[in-house]
Amino acid sequence: MIQKKLALLLLSGIALSGCVQSGMATDTAGVPTTKTNLSNEQKQQLQQLIEKTKKNLIFVKGGSYMMGDFGPEQSPERMRYDGNGDSKPLHKVTLDDFSLSATKATYADFDVYTSVTGQKPVGVFDDITKRYRIPTIAAGINWQQARSYCQWLGKQIHRNMDLPTEAQWEYAARNRGQYVLYATDNGKIDVGRNVWSFEQREKSQEKFRVYKDVAELQQFPPSPLGFYDMVTDNFEWMLDWYDADYYRKSPEHNPQGPSTGTLKVVRSMVPDEGKNMTMFGNSLAIRRSAMHPVADPEKVKWASTLDFAVDLNENNSVRCAANP
Repeated sequence: MIQKKLALLLLSGIALSGCVQSGMATDTAGVPTTKTNLSNEQKQQLQQLIEKTKKNLIFVKGGSYMMGDFGPEQSPERMRYDGNGDSKPLHKVTLDDFSLSATKATYADFDVYTSVTGQKPVGVFDDITKRYRIPTIAAGINWQQARSYCQWLGKQIHRNMDLPTEAQWEYAARNRGQYVLYATDNGKIDVGRNVWSFEQREKSQEKFRVYKDVAELQQFPPSPLGFYDMVTDNFEWMLDWYDADYYRKSPEHNPQGPSTGTLKVVRSMVPDEGKNMTMFGNSLAIRRSAMHPVADPEKVKWASTLDFAVDLNENNSVRCAANP
């Protein structure tokens, strides 16, 4: 029984270059298409999402910067900021202009998308997990769902949209490549003012009647460029495949990551409070993480032994990029 559950979950999403759901209409590039027989309510919801998307796109002027752990060159002690070895060496990157959404996509955004494209809503729906599926919080999705959403959004607003590359994300998080450690309004962690405190997290749980931290967005000031929640409140899927040594061979101009791989890069981090962010350094603007694009097979196996449902992508979300 466990093996059957494992196989079904993996096979349901393993085709990373294909459509999100079988039977769903796509264009020649495999991007979901909007249905032609939308109700008036669906048309209104779609238009609202289009307007929100246009409003939230922030233009980022391209340029050159030194990507990676700049601690050995910039810190007073000339020591690394990031304990992980994959954020080095520091290397020059030059990016073209691009735009990036001010915030992560919410479940409400995804419900419009899946409704007008004829897909099932994202998420796991049982009595335990659905209470955390709050419309205004960051949507939990896998890599292909994230990319298909961005590409579909681009079709709606006639822009070339996709997942951001990790070079784009870090450039934006560091205010166009400045030596900024945290993507907050002042580059620092001020617990309770620009990131969550433990007490604020507890109040958020009480408000939503949940028993764990949820990704409640736009509760604190944005970064100087206008981006919210790049420090925390869900990992964000990047376009790039992950390679621990990629920085040693990355091209200077518009790097896209390795051509193949088994894991995808994610940036930001899970919902947490400020003291933990500084203690473990996971929310550094230079920190790389990597995840299985569908679901880690070991976690799937573990989840299949439980008596309740687990959404293994609930902490993985997306903000979309628009390229020239």
